[in-house]
Amino acid sequence: MKIKFLFIVIISLFVSGLVSAQGLPFTAPPTKGYLLGPGDEVSVRVLGEQQFDFVAIVNEDGKIEVPFSETQINAKCRTEKELRADVSSLLGKFLKDPQLGLQVKKNSRPPAMIYGEVNVPTKIDLYRKATLMEFISQAGGIKEEAGGTIQIFRTTSPMCADPGDDSIWKSGSSDPTDVPSRIYSLANLRLGKEDSNPVIIPGDVIFVHRAVPVYVTGEVMAPQGIYLKEGGLSLTEAIAKIGGLKEGAKTKDIKVYRLKPNADPESIKGREELTANYDLIKKGQQKDIMLMPNDIVEVGKAKDTVGMQIFKFAIGAGKAVITAGSNSIGYKVLY
Repeated sequence: MKIKFLFIVIISLFVSGLVSAQGLPFTAPPTKGYLLGPGDEVSVRVLGEQQFDFVAIVNEDGKIEVPFSETQINAKCRTEKELRADVSSLLGKFLKDPQLGLQVKKNSRPPAMIYGEVNVPTKIDLYRKATLMEFISQAGGIKEEAGGTIQIFRTTSPMCADPGDDSIWKSGSSDPTDVPSRIYSLANLRLGKEDSNPVIIPGDVIFVHRAVPVYVTGEVMAPQGIYLKEGGLSLTEAIAKIGGLKEGAKTKDIKVYRLKPNADPESIKGREELTANYDLIKKGQQKDIMLMPNDIVEVGKAKDTVGMQIFKFAIGAGKAVITAGSNSIGYKVLY
């Protein structure tokens, strides 16, 4: 019983942590994983020796100056722990066993950003390694309108990457102004597949793409646009999503108007016409059509057979006679 209670408490804390972390902007707390670089501001406090306290900014060469010493210490691509040990060693020339604290007070690198189809577009200052999944969590999750792709633009090169490091991206273009980017699958990210959850570095811009719609009109229960998500959508699936076909729909000749390459999406002349026999598709005798972005599906109204036309005419004529006759007959009220 105690184990079960403890498990519930842990889960509750985890969930509440996710909810409270949706604020804008979010700044991750400094941790050991942060690597210093030019422009960063470092604060050092020496226990009991205030005259040795100092604040230093990492210079362009990646070094900091320490009071009472002409020797500069290399800080670039080093962690707080590593730099603290070097500063302590240098101050050891003046103090016996100095006890000091060192903290990064200002991060000079640009924040990373996530926007697009997320609930809370967010900028995040990075003091540690963070993943794509963490950014999505901090942005309040993905909107329903999101498609299946997430694009990450790497606006700055990683400062402390080794040659051949996967974090060094190339645009693949001869234009030096082109920003390198990569596209990731939202479905793979949710499944936890390898390489689907990359590490985000300062300056990265994460864009969650919006799903592209298809439109279903005509003799259907609820004509509307449907977002085309990752994995695709077939004609029969689209019809099922909007409640199916109306009685009397022209099932043998459903039209799909597909946009031609580089054509005007608002012009019907810029579309090719596909036809589908819904009855044969349901029987497995015809291949279902996979819908493409901006497809327009039109379900027409079936024409009545000759027999049905005669029946409707007869019923209509009979109603007309009855109505006409009833209009010529007087009436009385008996009290």
